[in-house]
Order: sequence, then C-alpha cells, then structure tokens
Amino acid sequence: MSTAPYTQGQICAPLQRKKLSVLDRFLTLWIFLAMAIGVAIGHFIPGSARLVNRFQSGTTNIPIAIGLIIMMFPPLAKVRYEKLHEVFRNKRVLGLSLVQNWLIGPALMFVLAVVFLRGEPAYMRGLILIGIARCIAMVLVWNELAEGDTDYVAGLVAINSIFQVLFYSIYAWAFITVLPKWFGLEGSVVDVGIAQIAKSVGIYLGIPFVSGLVTRFVLIRIKGEEWYRTGFIPRISPLTLVALLFTILVMFSLKGDLIVRLPLDVLRIALPLVIYFLFMFLVSFWMGKRLGANYAQSATLSFTAAGNNFELAIAVAVAVFGLNSDEAFVGVVGPLIEVPALIGLVNVAFWMRSRYFRSDGREFTVHPIEDAL
Repeated sequence: MSTAPYTQGQICAPLQRKKLSVLDRFLTLWIFLAMAIGVAIGHFIPGSARLVNRFQSGTTNIPIAIGLIIMMFPPLAKVRYEKLHEVFRNKRVLGLSLVQNWLIGPALMFVLAVVFLRGEPAYMRGLILIGIARCIAMVLVWNELAEGDTDYVAGLVAINSIFQVLFYSIYAWAFITVLPKWFGLEGSVVDVGIAQIAKSVGIYLGIPFVSGLVTRFVLIRIKGEEWYRTGFIPRISPLTLVALLFTILVMFSLKGDLIVRLPLDVLRIALPLVIYFLFMFLVSFWMGKRLGANYAQSATLSFTAAGNNFELAIAVAVAVFGLNSDEAFVGVVGPLIEVPALIGLVNVAFWMRSRYFRSDGREFTVHPIEDAL
C-alpha cells in the first residue's frame, strides 16, 4: 500500500516513486498465488475446511472476520473523520452513489440472475442475495489501491451500512419472494431480521470503523498529526496487504474442493458476476465524470458501486437456506470472482485517469497495480 502522506487536492496526483518492497511490487502475483494455494489446500487436504469451520460463531467465520477487520483497519485509520461532513456537500455525487447502489445495482443483478441462472433457482437466489448486499468492506482495499478518495469512501460506506441495516430485509423479500413470480418463476419465502443484518454490519464494518476513528483521534492528540501521517500510518499500512492475502487464502481453501469438482458451475456463476462488475464500474466512472467528479471521487464511486458485501450475503444464505445450500455456495464463489475482476479494474481505473482526467492540470501515466502501492 502507498504510505506517502497526502493533503487535500493532492489525492489524485501520482505518488512519488520510491523503492518498493518485493511484497508490494508483485502484489498481483501474491494474490493469485494465495488463490491457487487456497484452492490446492481445499482440494488436496479435505480436512482443512473442517478445521477452519471449527472456528465458527453462528454464521460468522472467525478467521475470515479477523482477516477482514485487520485488512480494513489501516484504510479507516487514514480517514480524516473531522472532514467527513464535507463529503456530503456534493449532493449530485452522493445522489449518484445512492442510485447506483440501491436502484441500479440490485436491479441489474436480479436481471442477470434471471437471464443466466433461471434454470438453477438456488444459484439464482444466491446471486440475488449478493446483488442486494452493497459493499462495506473490500471496497476500502480496492479504493486504496486505485488511489481513490479516502474520505469519500468512508462516507459512502457509512451510508451503505445504514441503508443495509434498514432495507436489506425488505430488499430480500421483494427480490426473492415477490419479483420472481413476475417472471414466471417460483419465489422463496425469506425471513431475515434486522438484528441479523445489524450484527453482520457491526462485525465487518463497525469494529474497524470505531478502531480507526479512536486510533486517529487518540494518537493525534498524544503525538501530533505530523507524526501520525508520517510515522504511524506507514507502519500499519502493510497490514492491509498481509491480511488481504490471508483472507483470500482462507476463503479459497473453504471451497477449494468444490471449485475443482464443479468448474462449470463456477463458470456459470462467474459470467453474470463479471458482466455486473464491468457494467457497474464503467457506467459509474462515466456518470461520475459527467457530474464533474474528479478522478479520486469517480474511482471511489465506481468501486463502491461495483463491489458487494459477500460476507453479509453468505451469512444470510446460511441462515435462511443452510450451510451446505447452493445459495451459500454462490456466496462463496462471489469473492473468488470479485478478487481478480476488481484487481483488473484497478488497472482500468489508472488507464482512465491517464486518458480522461488530464484537465486537473496533472500529467498521468498508465501504470500497473504494483506501482500504485
């Protein structure tokens, strides 16, 4: 991750080049290695999944939860919470994010699920559960890698979290019980309580959010802002990368055997997901620029719209349909597709910056993800 300090107005500028560690420079390679090793462990060591699942509390997998919390702590510790209210001054950008996340995104995923998976109702329901679960976790990492706006992503994630607690149950009922009947499909009764959604949001966002906020205000008061930006932040930034690799390895190992045994099913689920990621990302980038957003804001809007809260989707699928259900399987396949897809979109974001955001008076060059860390 980038450890260079930033000031307002500089967040879109290319970071000063410095000598990168081997871990940083070859991030893409390490991510794909973690995916491959995870699949290999899950396939060749059948007992590995049982071992990981022993550390389960209800529908929460503790190793994955710990990995996600540690992964999100450094980006949230960088947020200038005292400036967060300024994020919401641009009503057009905020409105676009809400429309993309709570109207276009769920509707698009529903249509894709019906078109591609209507012959597999369980897979279709699993995909719909993903579509209505808006991203509150991994978007922080993709935004960080793409040099998006740290303050904007914190604000948008906070809003998505509130909307998720309030409306996820209603969306699940509407999109899985009611709307399928309009397309001649059988709907399923979904009983998801607001407390269940609040618990998931609290674990995967609340803990790192509060930790980042408290850490920032306490350490700045004790040591000063300069030390915090140039001393503390560079030291904790590598935690995001290490925790990301750990989380990917664990997630892939849990379903490694199924991925190997059911490759065609994985591909059937992957196709609508890839279409969804590309459409939401590119349309959000285009709309953001049309509304006058700068590169950092446009990148943040795009990754927030394209990402999904797979942890919540998996938790709901397990609670409603069972741990070994096909709906839960789709939830696990989701992040396996999202990781390489959004890694690729980080590089697309850099290309778009060099192509369409020269009006800021800065000269951008296309560079691969490793140079952005």
